[in-house]
Amino acid sequence: MAEEKIVFTNGCFDILHVGHVRYLEAARRMGDTLIVGLNSDESFRAVKGRSPVIPQDERFEILKALWSVNEVILFDAPTPLALVKKIRPDILVKGFDHDPETVVGREYAKEVICLDVGTTIHSTQIIERIMKG
Repeated sequence: MAEEKIVFTNGCFDILHVGHVRYLEAARRMGDTLIVGLNSDESFRAVKGRSPVIPQDERFEILKALWSVNEVILFDAPTPLALVKKIRPDILVKGFDHDPETVVGREYAKEVICLDVGTTIHSTQIIERIMKG
């Protein structure tokens, strides 16, 4: 029997949008199980310099509701290094705007893939659109 292929990704996923959905679906198709490391509110503030619009418990619940996501793990650190080291995924996935050579935790994964899912929208842009009215 073939061994299960584990895919890992991480992010803040503040305001879930089509780019997130396409990204997570593409990541899930790369393996049998997709584990998402989710920045906690504390981690979010450290990384983004602002509080999230959607609190961590709600972001967690939304991600868990997606067919593509098998598991969500909250983390408080600025990076998911400890999670990646513990999980040791077959595939570590990040967005196209990352360089595979600098992805945090790459040394603990069998493969690093930076995905381009054809959209460049970001939660920050959605927030700006809302603010402009």
